[in-house]
Amino acid sequence: MPHKVRIALDAMGGDVGASVVIPGAAISLSRHPDSEFLLFGDQAKIEPELAKHPALKAVSKVIHTDVAVKNEEKPSQALRRTRRASSMWLAIDAVKHGEADVAVSAGNTGALMAMGGLNLRTLPGVDRPALAAVWPTLRGDSVVLDLGATIGGDARHLTTLAVMGSAMASVLFNLERPTVGLLNIGSEEIKGHGEIREAAELLRAMNSAQFNYVGFVEGDGIGNGAADVIVSEGFCGNIALKTAEGTARQMFALLREAMSSSWLARIGYLFARGAFRKLRDKLDPNKSNGGVLLGLNGVVVKSHGGINAEGFAYAVDVGYEMAHYDLLTKINQMLNRDGSALVKAQTAQEAVS
Repeated sequence: MPHKVRIALDAMGGDVGASVVIPGAAISLSRHPDSEFLLFGDQAKIEPELAKHPALKAVSKVIHTDVAVKNEEKPSQALRRTRRASSMWLAIDAVKHGEADVAVSAGNTGALMAMGGLNLRTLPGVDRPALAAVWPTLRGDSVVLDLGATIGGDARHLTTLAVMGSAMASVLFNLERPTVGLLNIGSEEIKGHGEIREAAELLRAMNSAQFNYVGFVEGDGIGNGAADVIVSEGFCGNIALKTAEGTARQMFALLREAMSSSWLARIGYLFARGAFRKLRDKLDPNKSNGGVLLGLNGVVVKSHGGINAEGFAYAVDVGYEMAHYDLLTKINQMLNRDGSALVKAQTAQEAVS
C-alpha cells in the first residue's frame, strides 16, 4: 500500500452535496493526515467550501462535472443518463484506473451499486456484491451483511458473504479469527429454509482457519453481539437494518417524552444526562456510518444520504481503513483459501447425499 491513501469523493452525492462532503473530508483528514482526495463535482460549489479548509485544499484535486445522480432516479435511469459523466461514476472510475484507492459516495444507493458493479466488476469467485456495515452491539461492534445490495441467495452466496464479512471484520477489529453467525428465525439446526441450512452445513464443513462459524443467530442476537459477523441475504438484512434504525428513533422519542412528563422527571434527567449522552452517542447513526460494497474489484463505500459532516467523516474513515489495510487482498486471499475449501465441502456433501 502506498504511503498516501487516495480517496475519491462524490462531492455531489447525498441530500446536500459539497456542503457536507467537504467539511466531512476535512474532519477525516485531521484523523488520517496521510490521505489525499480527488473531489468530483461542480467546481463552483466545491471551491467555496474547500476555501474554508486550507489543510484539505492542500491535499485535494477538484475534477469538474456538473452532472449528478438524482436521489429519486432508478439505477437504470441513472446509468442511461449519467454514465461516464456523473460525479458518482467518475469517483468509481478513478478506483478502476488506479487513480484512487477507494471511492466514497452519499448518493443514490441503487445507482452506486449498479455503477460499481458495471465499472469495477466482481472479484473472482464472487457472483454478487453485498452491502456490509458496522453495527453497534452490547459487546462492541459487529459487521452485518448483506444489508440490501441484492435480494435472495443460495447457500454458496451466503458462504461467500461469510468469507468477505470476516475479511472486513479482521481489518476493522484487528481479529485473527472472527466469529460468524447466520441470521435465522431460530438457533436450532432444523430452523430456516433449505438454503440457510445448507449454508450452515457448508460453513461447518469448511472448518476455516480464517473465521469461526458459531451457528444460527436470531434477530435479537445482532444487538447482543452474538458474533463478530452476521450474515443474511439482502432482503432480510435490509429489513433488520431499517427495523433497528426505527426502533432507535422510537426509543429516543419515548425517552424525551418521559423525561419531560413532570418536573420530577426533568430533575431526574439533570442527574442522569451524562448517561443519556453516552447512550445517544452509542446509537447515533452518524457514528456508525459507512457501508462497504464487498465483492467488487475495488473499494466503494456508501454513506447515508441525509448525514451531517461528522457522519460523512466516519464513512471516509471506513474507506481509509479498508484501503490502508488492503481489504481487497485480504478478501482475495480468504476466497482463494476458503473458496477451495468450499468446493471440497460441497463435493463431499454431494457425495454423501
